[in-house]
Order: sequence, then structure tokens, then C-alpha cells
Amino acid sequence: MERFNIRVYGVLINEEKKVLVSDEFIRGKYYTKFPGGGLEFGEGTRDCLTREFIEEMNLQVEVLEHLYTTDFFQESAFRPGDQILSIYYLVKALEPITVRLSEIEFDFDEEQLRRYEQSQEVETFRLIDWDDLSEESVTLPIDKVVVRTIKDKF
Repeated sequence: MERFNIRVYGVLINEEKKVLVSDEFIRGKYYTKFPGGGLEFGEGTRDCLTREFIEEMNLQVEVLEHLYTTDFFQESAFRPGDQILSIYYLVKALEPITVRLSEIEFDFDEEQLRRYEQSQEVETFRLIDWDDLSEESVTLPIDKVVVRTIKDKF
């Protein structure tokens, strides 16, 4: 049975021209991606993104302009047979970021690692300098397209 999995992600570029990414360890694999997550039934894409930032970072954001929607076939890495459709928006933090921001990739703290034992997922956040941001900075194929898009646009 083919299914669609709709994902919504935010690209946050702060005043210092640093880009927010999420480093995640999911089911034994490492991923660096833009923050966001799955669209729930009955939810609009902008509402989804606002909810995801609150859930993941306890951060209020303003969803600004649409940046990109997947325009090619991408099968889910986690559910073979599902097609991923990802929608990306530029977002702006409406308050200071209070979650721990790592300086290095996949720098999970003890609390995060305890959560992994329960859910098989762990996540931390970090900022990448604009000049250091490249397709190699992110893991997922769609995110690589978005990096090219924002580098061309901004």
C-alpha cells in the first residue's frame, strides 16, 4: 500500500548568519537535518511547523515565506513504500533560543541519551555558520536541495 508522508521543516537563519540544524540519532543512524516534523491530520503546514518548534525546542517562531516543496520522488528512509513530501519555510525566532545548542555534531547530553533508550530517537541542535553551510552539512536528499536553494537565494 503506497502512502504519502508529509513533512514540514523550518530554516532559521539568525542575526549572525548562522543556520539552525537538528542532529539526530534515530534507529541506529545519524542524521543532520532542518528542524520540523510530520503533518498531523487536520493541521495546516504553518501550524504544524509552529507546533514542531514548540515541541522540540520550546521556541515560538514566526513562519515567514515558503522556500521549497519536494518536486521529485523520495521514498521514506524509515517506511519503505511511503513517499515523502517535504515543505520548507523560512522561520524567525520570536524569543531567544533556550535549549542547549551544541558546538559539535551529535553532541548528546546524558538526559538526551536516557531518552534514546526509551524511544530509539535522540535530538540536539546546533548552529552552522552561513559560510560553512553546504550540501554536505545535511544528510537527507531533500535537505541538500534546500541548502542549494537558500544559498542561491540569500
